[in-house]
Amino acid sequence: MNTDAKNEADDQFAIVHALLSPSLDIRGLVPAHFGNRRTRSSLEESREEIELLLRLMKLDGQVPVADGVPYALPDVGTPVRTPGVELIISEAMRDVAEPLFVAFLGPLTDMASALLLEPRIAERDVTVIWIGGGGYDGRGGDPGRPEFNLSNDIVAANIVFSSELRVWQIPAPTYRMMAVGYAELDEKVAPYGEIGDYLVRQLVEWNESQHGGSIEFRVLGDSPAIGLMLHPACGTWVERPAPNFRHDGSYDFSVANRPIRTYDSIDARFIHEDFFAKLRAFAQRRV
Repeated sequence: MNTDAKNEADDQFAIVHALLSPSLDIRGLVPAHFGNRRTRSSLEESREEIELLLRLMKLDGQVPVADGVPYALPDVGTPVRTPGVELIISEAMRDVAEPLFVAFLGPLTDMASALLLEPRIAERDVTVIWIGGGGYDGRGGDPGRPEFNLSNDIVAANIVFSSELRVWQIPAPTYRMMAVGYAELDEKVAPYGEIGDYLVRQLVEWNESQHGGSIEFRVLGDSPAIGLMLHPACGTWVERPAPNFRHDGSYDFSVANRPIRTYDSIDARFIHEDFFAKLRAFAQRRV
């Protein structure tokens, strides 16, 4: 999992969901940058958040944490070698029967670096699941304003989308279907251990710091990446030729790239309820 964990308040739910899912063999967590508009130390803050979650779950030292690239790639020919990039490469090149899913909850910087350093990854049984990019066919998005995860490294997105790598994309109009209200969080998350209390508290604090008016919900937009690893058919998708991205975030289909899977809907009920049940069971085992 590659996560800009301190960017907002939803990565945390996705990370915990993945760690609580017995069918997933989590090979590592890669802290990712989220640009420099909000902070000058985004990668370091992502790592600190991941380590906090592991402590609250009493999983310190049980899951590898390897830093990704701390900034967007400068151009399409300049990879950056970091422990997180090396982890992606080593896992992709292992000779094992199981497929590798690499979930990207932020920019695609580390996958692009890995591909530039080891192009043979595109020939392996590797699927990138990316939360990012605008909608297709006129759905969602503000003209001239790139979706946030895309905006933090358009160069990297172009490297990944123009490669032969298998990609499943969950664009903004789809991940925004993952709204959940405070009332449900107070009932199904907050009572269940230190981690449940923290997840809800940090979400409410984020909302209060970012919204001027009254609000009582949050979109857990990163959780579809976990849902699709557990159940790839928990949404509807279309195979489309992979676009390239212009500087404004819009799609450019003038180059014929290979098809990718783009999800147009997601089963929020399955994803939310699966997480709630696993968190409750985890907290009860800890009592």
